[in-house]
Amino acid sequence: MKLVLKEVKVYKYKCFLNEQKVAIDPKTTTIVGMNESGKTSFLSAIAKTNYFDDSDNDFKFDTTHDYPRNELIDFEEDDEDEGKIVSCTYVIPKELIEQINKELEVDVFNITEFTHNSNYRNSKITLSGIRADDRAFIEHLSKNYELSEPTKKVISELKSIDKVSELKAAEEDTDLSAFKAEIAKYANNPTGWNNLGHHIYITYIRPAMPKFWYFDDYYPLSGKININKMSTSQEMTEQDKTARALFELAKIKPQDVLNAQTNEYERFVALLEASANKITKEVFKFWTTNTNLDIEFKIQEIKNAQNQSEKYLDIRVKSQRHKITLPLDRRSKGFNWFFSFIVWFSKIQSDKKSDYILLLDEPGLNLHASAQADLLRFITELADKYQIIYTTHSPFMVDSEHLNRVRTCLETDAGSVISDSIQEKDPNTLFPLQAALGYDIAQNLFISKKNLLVEGPADLLYLTFFSNLLHSEKRTGLQDDITIVPVGGLDKVTTFISLLRGSKLGVACLLDTFVDQKGNQKVQDLISQKIIKDKHIRFFDEFVENSNNVADIEDLFDKDEYLKYFNLAFAGEYQEIKVSDLDNSMPTILKQINKVIGKDRFNHYRPANKLNQLSPKASDFSKKTLDRYEKIFIEINKLY
Repeated sequence: MKLVLKEVKVYKYKCFLNEQKVAIDPKTTTIVGMNESGKTSFLSAIAKTNYFDDSDNDFKFDTTHDYPRNELIDFEEDDEDEGKIVSCTYVIPKELIEQINKELEVDVFNITEFTHNSNYRNSKITLSGIRADDRAFIEHLSKNYELSEPTKKVISELKSIDKVSELKAAEEDTDLSAFKAEIAKYANNPTGWNNLGHHIYITYIRPAMPKFWYFDDYYPLSGKININKMSTSQEMTEQDKTARALFELAKIKPQDVLNAQTNEYERFVALLEASANKITKEVFKFWTTNTNLDIEFKIQEIKNAQNQSEKYLDIRVKSQRHKITLPLDRRSKGFNWFFSFIVWFSKIQSDKKSDYILLLDEPGLNLHASAQADLLRFITELADKYQIIYTTHSPFMVDSEHLNRVRTCLETDAGSVISDSIQEKDPNTLFPLQAALGYDIAQNLFISKKNLLVEGPADLLYLTFFSNLLHSEKRTGLQDDITIVPVGGLDKVTTFISLLRGSKLGVACLLDTFVDQKGNQKVQDLISQKIIKDKHIRFFDEFVENSNNVADIEDLFDKDEYLKYFNLAFAGEYQEIKVSDLDNSMPTILKQINKVIGKDRFNHYRPANKLNQLSPKASDFSKKTLDRYEKIFIEINKLY
């Protein structure tokens, strides 16, 4: 029965000068933006509303440090400004609502969401939206007691349970005192908010509220941990917090190590290595870069500058392949980040009583592209159990299949702004999204085992549409495991084929007829060099009935069919073209249309897009058209 964070509003916090409303995805929300754009401030504002560690002063609101500096004096002089910081709106699950009403034995609470508000003026949390039917609850409880009719009438008019204490007993009200005592269980509290809504919040909702857990690039473990300092220091760095989590995971108290003799160190090392082995195993589920690494520990005594003996935990990473060890913080920063993250993360995983929302600031900042892909896969898996908000400026950390989950963060003269990615126009901010899309397209070549190269996006739309249409008619379409890859023109086909040489991937081409000898010669060279088989290069002219031996994908249509979508796509730009307007002496319908409109070329994508938008039925096409496309799919499927 998890509460789900639905929306965050930031009012006045560090670089945020004006209200920013941000929709939060139930699974993963990605905040994309340049450095210093406000991404970290946004996460820290959320974290401070309900941080998992109450003792961590770094995650408490502070007017001096958190209120926008340029406006701080004006705020301090304005006593009427309550100083809104951030509001978090949560969705209450149906199961929890049902539990509340069941235990209260009457249907009095049907609120599906509420807002949790933090303010500078008042350190106490305020709530919006928590309401219950006090009147129905009072009437329900009163039925269990002997009360006079006049008292019952007064009770039926009460709007809040705290008013029950003001009732005056009549002679017949033998149970009024007992009734008041029963109601008092739900009304009396030190806050002064004496209604049923408060009782429901305190008893049911607040315990179910998720806590926030924050992790950034400063948390990874050091290669040497000063155990003396960790044992005594009240002010801990982020690295110290992770080190303490490692000891807690191994169920070791730092003070026990300090009190131990040298011959007892091995027991502590064994406990640490047992924990590390478990963590490393978890890391390697997602760290595919190098799986030949082990973690080793050693406890050492070192003299400090005052010639005092201090104990250190030395953490080293051993390469099984090269048989050498290096301090953890001098080895791969990526591996260290992964390892430290899971150490720190294990701290909250051990808490079975609470739900958490994970706030990850620039995760995997030091990882290369493929390792970031591993990390993104890790985050996706975590999102099945935890709601996650993370920031990034890397295109490799953007899930291109879920761009609806992306929000952009931009620094402006009016403070930081967070918006839907589609609305954002700043080129630097949008670059990770654009790059992610481009990378995703390129990755199709290397991820899919079966690739069909076509010239452009129009080919992709036509083939995808007719494959789905034929499948719906119980006819043969393209196999589901074949990826159609538009390469951006005939001139790029040979380059793509060459790039894939030795990749052990299935590659075929479906192309317009080559009209220049240079392009044709390049293909023939690839065939002669056995880079691709002759039969794996197919042309549209093989599937149309003409004597020209020349065809584009548009020639698979009956002419009137293609003209229909051309005319719709260019309505208002060109006069409607009829079949009778075409010059049949020209080899393809595209050239015939070019002659009519008096241009060398038009945008081939627009008719394809119009067809895709309208989604016509099979009955809208001739049998010949459907047969041509089906014949293509039958032949292409045979090639893999």
